[in-house]
Amino acid sequence: MNFIDVNIIKNVPNYKCDLERIMIMSLVSILLIAIGLAMDAFAVSISSGIAIKNLKIGHSIKIGSFFGVFQAIMPILGWLAGNSFVKYAGKYSRWVAFLLLLFIGGKMIYESFVIEESEAKKDVLSMINLLLLAIATSIDALAVGVTFSLLKIDVMEPSVIIGIVTFFISVIGVYLGNKLGDLFGNKIEIIGGIILIGIGVKILVVG
Repeated sequence: MNFIDVNIIKNVPNYKCDLERIMIMSLVSILLIAIGLAMDAFAVSISSGIAIKNLKIGHSIKIGSFFGVFQAIMPILGWLAGNSFVKYAGKYSRWVAFLLLLFIGGKMIYESFVIEESEAKKDVLSMINLLLLAIATSIDALAVGVTFSLLKIDVMEPSVIIGIVTFFISVIGVYLGNKLGDLFGNKIEIIGGIILIGIGVKILVVG
């Protein structure tokens, strides 16, 4: 993890202790970034868990894997794109995320009224649905990758950490959402859809 110039540190007394301290701080920073980036995926995982009845471990792993993989890939793509991404795509990224989440959230609310439970579960776990959600919730990670590029920070290790953290947080979110669904019944899916739309608005307005 090349977060610092080791040759500079070597010129400082007790450089080994300083180097270790800085590396620990860098790891903590990456973990905090990973947790922050995973919050949208966590909220979306809760809404997905709400819609799934008779949850199995494979369901949560599938959802967590989609979100984790995309959160890991996006910083790498952002790092490779660098300034060109900011110039050509940055101003549209919030709208892309907003429209995707608005569409999926509205669809979820609609389906809570007209679609049977088995069909709703199948739709939540469909490849296209998970793909759209994973893209929408990982656009911030793309921007983080651009930042890493500008700061000359190696991206591979942070990306792996971000992906792993997102995976586990998403799995937890699915189980929490499923418990809420068990407590409040089918119409809790309306809340799940509202959560998605709310995240989209937040991304559009706040970033």
